[in-house]
Amino acid sequence: MIDRPGLAEFLRNRRQALQPEDVGLPRGRRRRTDGLRREEVASLCHMSVDYYSRLERERGPQPSHRMLASIAQGLHMSLDERDHLFRLAGHNPPPRGTSNDHIGPGLLRVLDRLDDTPAEIVTELGETLRQSPMGVALTGDTTRYTGPARSVGYRWFTDPAARRIHAPEEHPFLTRMYASGLRGLVTLRGAQSRAAHLAELLLARSEEFRRVWDDHEIGIRPHDVKRFVHPEVGALELTCQRLLDPDQAHLLLVYTAIPGTESHEKLQMLSVIGAQTLH
Repeated sequence: MIDRPGLAEFLRNRRQALQPEDVGLPRGRRRRTDGLRREEVASLCHMSVDYYSRLERERGPQPSHRMLASIAQGLHMSLDERDHLFRLAGHNPPPRGTSNDHIGPGLLRVLDRLDDTPAEIVTELGETLRQSPMGVALTGDTTRYTGPARSVGYRWFTDPAARRIHAPEEHPFLTRMYASGLRGLVTLRGAQSRAAHLAELLLARSEEFRRVWDDHEIGIRPHDVKRFVHPEVGALELTCQRLLDPDQAHLLLVYTAIPGTESHEKLQMLSVIGAQTLH
């Protein structure tokens, strides 16, 4: 059963405890509100201001699992706080583990400060959970996919468009890398895991995947330098730094170029193109 007073109080407390800079928002000169405004929280949680406001006023319908997950992510809650939110709303919390899409607040805080740098947070299956604006400018919005196509490895073998952003000479290595990485996850997570299900789907759909899968390669790591082919600025050589959240097997990937290089100049050009596109 939903605890409306408890839920409302918890939401108000979390909202007032956060500052705009904690969630990547500008503070503004005339700000008088302690913490975040309701309209800011609603925007972060991808819901209407009216819907969120009713929750804080102990009104409205019981929130769904999806709504609660969005609120927990928007308010940068820890897993313990997320679970508490679900229980207050009368639901059992989602299971914890490597298949969990809830991003830890620490990783989110880092991403929120990377507006001028291509960056993304991905699961161990290569599912993009969040991107910086420059990340979208570099690779497009890769959070829009659903089902198995959320995995970049699945798209690599089933959608020719997934390869266009990578230099052709990189394709054979990436084919082997994605198959090797998935094989390692199947071994690690087991026959009933999402990784195993993804492998079964690819074995049924892709002759190329079946060929490299039969090679039983393991341990092929991504290159530190990635070569992209962007439709607007052309070829880019970017260094990829990785930050791991071991509790949830999420990776923060940050792409940078060496100052003074042609790729660095193109990345600066891409920041202008991306800003124009967003506006």
